[in-house]
Amino acid sequence: MIMKQNNELQLIIKHFFRNILGVAGFLIVMLMVLSAIFADFIVPYDPIALNIKERLQGPSFSHLLGTDQLGRDIFSRMVMGSRVALQVALPTVFGAVSIGFVLGMIAGFGPKWLDNAIILLLDTLRSFPTVMFALAVVALVGPSLETVIFIIIVTSIPTYGRVVRTQTLSIKSSEFILAEKSMGSSTARILLVHILPNIFGPIAVLSAMEIPTIIGLEAGLSFLGMGVRPPTPSWGSLLNEGYTLIRNTPWLLIAGGVPLIITTLGFTFLGETLRDAVDPKLRKRN
Repeated sequence: MIMKQNNELQLIIKHFFRNILGVAGFLIVMLMVLSAIFADFIVPYDPIALNIKERLQGPSFSHLLGTDQLGRDIFSRMVMGSRVALQVALPTVFGAVSIGFVLGMIAGFGPKWLDNAIILLLDTLRSFPTVMFALAVVALVGPSLETVIFIIIVTSIPTYGRVVRTQTLSIKSSEFILAEKSMGSSTARILLVHILPNIFGPIAVLSAMEIPTIIGLEAGLSFLGMGVRPPTPSWGSLLNEGYTLIRNTPWLLIAGGVPLIITTLGFTFLGETLRDAVDPKLRKRN
């Protein structure tokens, strides 16, 4: 059994690294993660330090992407923006996946009435327009990083919950699950030992493909003034400032837009390649 799992893992890794787009996506994601982790050592200036004398300067050796309307180094703010994106993406995915796993497995494995109740809850959460929901929450508690994380977790739970429920429904009638039931295994053991490992792969792939959506949503909320508070650097706030100052300098838009596009492409390439590598049918087709 262990040898079979090792062979499957080797096939997945081999298929993944044969795909050029997958490797490119992996490198982009690693670059983004490393830049977020080591941002304090990469940035040449304090990203929130004001220097009015050097405001709205163009790119130079001193300031690689110039300065904004307050004289802050744009390159430093762009690099620190990757940390904000990661600070939103990681806890959001972890929280939404964890809650989605619990609700989805209970709905798929539980009685019909409980399944209907959880599906009603998931459909209710999914029916909220994200922007309108964000406006309501921000009006109540104010804009902050924690508010953004809460909003995205709540709006992301239905995506994972429904996928987990569907996977659980397809697995619970399998012969090995019926055999476990006949031997008197508890529901918790069946869910944690047999169902959870079989649906973890698809959820991991879905998570990788959802991260760019989460990062884009955070940038959109920050652009609208409902995200992180100034002067915290965010790609969305850079886009907001760049839109305001587009006649004076294009570098703010570039600093906010280009990393957002590249990160989205990186996670998309990574997620699609993981999907093809994990699924044996797609692996044989390619």
